[in-house]
Amino acid sequence: MRQKYAAFVVLALFACVWCAAAQDKTTDETIKVRTDLVSVPTIVSDHDGRYISNLTASDFAIFQDGVQQNIDFFAATEEPITIALLIDTSQSTRPVLDDIKKSAQSFIKLLVPRDRAMIVCFDYDTHILSPLTGDQEQLKDAIKQAEIPPRGMFGTTLRDAVYETVTRSFAGLTGRKAIIVLTDGKDHGSRIASGELLYKLQETDTLIYTVFFKTDAGMGMNRFPRGSGIPGRGVIGFPGSRGGRFPGGGRFPGGRDNSRRQTRIEEQNQAAQEFLQKLSEITAGRFYSSKNGKLKDTFGLIVDELRFQYRLGFYPPEETDGRKMHELKVKIARPETVVRSRQSYRRQN
Repeated sequence: MRQKYAAFVVLALFACVWCAAAQDKTTDETIKVRTDLVSVPTIVSDHDGRYISNLTASDFAIFQDGVQQNIDFFAATEEPITIALLIDTSQSTRPVLDDIKKSAQSFIKLLVPRDRAMIVCFDYDTHILSPLTGDQEQLKDAIKQAEIPPRGMFGTTLRDAVYETVTRSFAGLTGRKAIIVLTDGKDHGSRIASGELLYKLQETDTLIYTVFFKTDAGMGMNRFPRGSGIPGRGVIGFPGSRGGRFPGGGRFPGGRDNSRRQTRIEEQNQAAQEFLQKLSEITAGRFYSSKNGKLKDTFGLIVDELRFQYRLGFYPPEETDGRKMHELKVKIARPETVVRSRQSYRRQN
């Protein structure tokens, strides 16, 4: 009996040691799980812009700084999407705000119950009209609330609105997410500069789609009121401009003729389009231009892209040269295709 009891004790002790070792091993493995997966949202279409489906991981190749990487994550199934609709309510969009709001309403109708969206407007500041929700009625009501502020409240913090949405509202969110910006593209008063914003966006896997609404740039020559939160701002106009109209009427001294004014307007519209194009290009989104706000087909393409996009991921090699920024390139082994993907990423410390 004593021998059996001794044998039992030995077996019990062995089991305890084995369990402890297994637990330690599991703990070690948990600690060693890598969290530096680089997510690379990728959209493949034909030359007519139609999404190409049914591709597999073997069809793709990812390159970091020209060196091919292993594809450690691949997803091609339909997934819910997370959207932020950014509506420009600055004074300069007064003539097109109705079109912008109708476009926003059209986009919301394309979402399904599993999707989530938020409504943000921006003028002299950024305003969240609705947090992320799947309630379409709440979203539609929020769009109705997007109004131009009273005259005298000037500013267009477009860049700040994009940056705050990416870094705050979308912070920690995974999956398929995008920002849709409905704007005339003219920024007056943002704290973050254009170059800095584009640089910061290289850290994100959020796609940005921009829709440009052409406006008369004369409304962009505004004076920031005292107390607007933008210290040291005076009259905002075109570089080198000497004339124009005050928002409430009247002329600046030395006003130019209509021909020169029209030239300046076109120059500002062109600069706005170029910035919006860069904003979309660097995040693998798209730029669209609208003259009448009828964007139903365009929005349908955007939703399809987001819902069925390919998501690739890889674990980057260890840093050897101390560089923080890396170029990314996705290639596909199929002819007659167009690939849009994240172009770069910045290593986190």
